Amino acid sequence: MRKIILAAAIAMAPMAAFAQNPQGAQGGAAAGAATGAVGGAIVGGPVGAVVGGVGGAVVGGIVGDNTPRFKTYVTEQRVPSYTYKEEVHVGAVLPERGVTYREVPAEYGVKGYRYTVVNNRTVLVEPGTRRIVQVIE
Repeated sequence: MRKIILAAAIAMAPMAAFAQNPQGAQGGAAAGAATGAVGGAIVGGPVGAVVGGVGGAVVGGIVGDNTPRFKTYVTEQRVPSYTYKEEVHVGAVLPERGVTYREVPAEYGVKGYRYTVVNNRTVLVEPGTRRIVQVIE
């Protein structure tokens, strides 16, 4: 029984990490990893902390050493900034027209998202919904 509860807690760590961050993925994988590690430690001790930290990191986008490298990459690509009348934040849905989305190179470890620049801020976007999933700070 204890193994089933621990397995369920570990499996849910990424969802808990996402739910506890009211800005969604804005904190990125670092916040997801930290939250997952805390949740895992509560449920499963040190091993739970490690597994929860790894599971929580799945929630985010570009983190750690990749963040400044990615910002430099975007600057070098001279991606034009789209002027958006709304606040740029995680969860905002960008318009259907006028925004150019670009693939994130594989070296940054982000799959399934695109990036663009909005109001001079680099953002990761879920291409199917055009929803901002991370603002690169």
